[in-house]
Amino acid sequence: MKQDGKLDYLELSATGGILDGVKAFYASVFGWSFTDYGVTYAAFDEGLDGGFQAEGSVPRPPLPVLYATDIEATLKAVEEGGGVVTVPVFAFPGGRRFHFTDPAGNEMAIWSP
Repeated sequence: MKQDGKLDYLELSATGGILDGVKAFYASVFGWSFTDYGVTYAAFDEGLDGGFQAEGSVPRPPLPVLYATDIEATLKAVEEGGGVVTVPVFAFPGGRRFHFTDPAGNEMAIWSP
């Protein structure tokens, strides 16, 4: 059972058109398998669910994604706690999410089904 506020997903960068190369690397070295969601996203389930995002030309730091049962209540709590929403709530296959920075400037995301 998923719990609110627990690390649930890790999104990594695969910029510069190297998504196929990144997938090939992890498949050959570690035996990972992937589920493609379009041409710019490949998800994995290798102990911790995650995915490689292939948009943009500059790599970005890994994006930890936390789980929330009620995304609106969690967004309000983030803002009241001093976090800054950097990407408003948006829909994606499987749910909705938003991005925020914590008081130290770390970017994270919250998702909800």
